[in-house]
Amino acid sequence: METKRSSNFIRQIIDEDLRTGKHKQIITRFPPEPNGYLHVGHAKALCVNFGIAEDYPGAYCNLRFDDTNPLKEDLHFIEAIQDDISWMGFQWHGDIKYASAYFDKLHDYAVQLIKMGKAYVCRLSTDEMKTYRGTLTEPGKESPDRNRSIEENLAMFEKMRDGVYDEGSYTLRAKIDMNSGNVNMRDPVIYRILKATHPMLGNKWVIYPMYDYTHCLSDSLEYITHSLCTLEFQDHRPLYDWFIDTLRCESHPQQIEFARLNVNYTVTSKRKLRALVENKLVDAWDDPRMPTLKGMRRRGYTPSAIKDFCERVGVTKKETTIDISLLEECVREDLNKNALRAFCVLDPLKLVIENYPQGKKEQVSAPNHPQNPDMGSRPLPFSRDIYIERDDFAEVPPKGYFRLSPGQEVRLRYAYIIRCEKVVKDASGKVTELRCSYDPDTLGKNPVGRKVKGVIHWVSAADAVPAVVRLYDRLFTVPDPTEKEKDGIPYTDFFNPHSLERRDHAIVEASLRNAAPETHFQFERLGYFTVDRDSRDKPLTFNRTVSLRETR
Repeated sequence: METKRSSNFIRQIIDEDLRTGKHKQIITRFPPEPNGYLHVGHAKALCVNFGIAEDYPGAYCNLRFDDTNPLKEDLHFIEAIQDDISWMGFQWHGDIKYASAYFDKLHDYAVQLIKMGKAYVCRLSTDEMKTYRGTLTEPGKESPDRNRSIEENLAMFEKMRDGVYDEGSYTLRAKIDMNSGNVNMRDPVIYRILKATHPMLGNKWVIYPMYDYTHCLSDSLEYITHSLCTLEFQDHRPLYDWFIDTLRCESHPQQIEFARLNVNYTVTSKRKLRALVENKLVDAWDDPRMPTLKGMRRRGYTPSAIKDFCERVGVTKKETTIDISLLEECVREDLNKNALRAFCVLDPLKLVIENYPQGKKEQVSAPNHPQNPDMGSRPLPFSRDIYIERDDFAEVPPKGYFRLSPGQEVRLRYAYIIRCEKVVKDASGKVTELRCSYDPDTLGKNPVGRKVKGVIHWVSAADAVPAVVRLYDRLFTVPDPTEKEKDGIPYTDFFNPHSLERRDHAIVEASLRNAAPETHFQFERLGYFTVDRDSRDKPLTFNRTVSLRETR
C-alpha cells in the first residue's frame, strides 16, 4: 500500500522556510530514549520526521538516542529501536547519533553557564526543590545557594564531576527566573549525580545532563532545522530557546509541537506498558496484544497499514483520541489486498462422505486470492474424511440457518455439494462425527435449477496440519483505562481477561505446512492471521491479526 502524504501545518512552515531562503536544506531527528520499546505513538513521530526527510530534496533525518539516564537504559532497547525503524521502512542519515557522544561538549557548556553567572550548584533535595518551585499561581522561592560565587560553583561542579559528592547531595541548576509564569523556567536542574554504569560509556561519568538541557543543545550541534515533538513539550520551548540563545550557539533549531497519537482501548505510557510486562498480564513487550511496534509486527500489522493509519490521523495541534477501529480497518484493507487465502478449522468436527470411494484422493484447485488471478492457485487435497468447523453444524438449526444440519445440503468451498445423512454422538450426547453423501457432478458448480445457499470451508483429514491459533481481542475493556486513576482505580483493573483465547487443536490445510514466520493469510470466513515466530520451534502457530470486518 502506497501512502500518499497530505500537507499539514508543519509542512507549511517548512515550505515557507524554503521559499524565503531561511533554510536551504531540511534536517530533522528522531530522538528516542532507549528505556523501552517503540509503540504506536512513536509510529506517528517516525512518519512525521522520516516522512519529511523522504519528501524534501536533500533533506535527512538523524536517529539520536537520548541516553542520559543509565539507570533505565539498555543496549537491548537500542537494538530493538533500530530494528523497528528499519522494519517500518525508514532509513536514518549516516551513523547513529547518541546524546552521550556530546557529554564532553555539554559539560563545557555547563562550565560556560557557570562562568556567565547563569548556573549554580544547589544542595536542595528533590522534595525541597518542588516546594521551592512554587505553583502555577504562586511564584517560586530562591534556593539558599542561588547567589554563591562563580568560583565556588566552578569548584563544586568539578567535585560533582569527579565523584566527590554522594548521589542526591547536589545538582547543577540553570539560573533563570524563579518568578516566571512558566514553572519550567524556574531554575531547572541541568545536571544530577548518578553513579551508574552507562551502556555506551561505562563508568566515565558520574554526572548526567537532564533532557531539557541535552535535547536542545544536541539538536543545535547536529544543525537540526526543525525539532518536531509532541505537545507536552510546548511549555518547555522557552527553556529550549533559552539555553541556545544564552550560549550563543551557532545553530538555533525551531521547535514545533504537534498532537501525540492517543488510541483508545490501550495505553502508550512506557511506564504503564512496562508494568503490564512486570505484572505478567502480558507475556513480554512484543506480546501481540501490546501497542508496541514489536507487538504489532508479531500480531501481523504491516508497516504500510501503520503508515496509512498515521496519515489518516493527520498532524495537528489538537489533542484527540483515535478509535482503534480505524487502525484495524487500515490493517484489514492492506491485508485484503495482499494476504494469501487459506483454510483453517479452529474447532474440528469430523465428516465422513460415505459414498466417496475408499482410498481415493484428489486435488481441487483454489485461488490464492479470488480478486487477483496473478497470485495463482493452490491444490487442496480432498478425500473421504474431512474436518469442518463445529460451528458450521447445527442439529436443530435456527430460522435462516444455511449451513450444515441433518438433511440439509451445503457446498464445500471449491469442492462438492454434500448432504448430512446421519449424526454420530458419544455417550454424553456430544456430536463426534457426521455421516454425509456427496454429489460427484457438483465439483465447483451448481447443477441447473439447484440452489445451495450455504458454503463452508474444510480441511482433508489425511492432510491436515496441526496448529495453535491465538485469537486476540482488545487489551482493555474500556476505551480509556486510565480515566479512573484520579479516583484511585488502577488502569490494570480494566485489563481484558479475554484479550487472548487459544485454540490448541486447530488444523490448517496442507499448503501451510512450511509457512514462514510473519507470512500473512486470510483464513477464509475467519479473519486475517500471521505465522508467529514460535512456529520456528513449536507447533505451527498463528496469531489473528484482525477480523474480516468490524464486528463492534
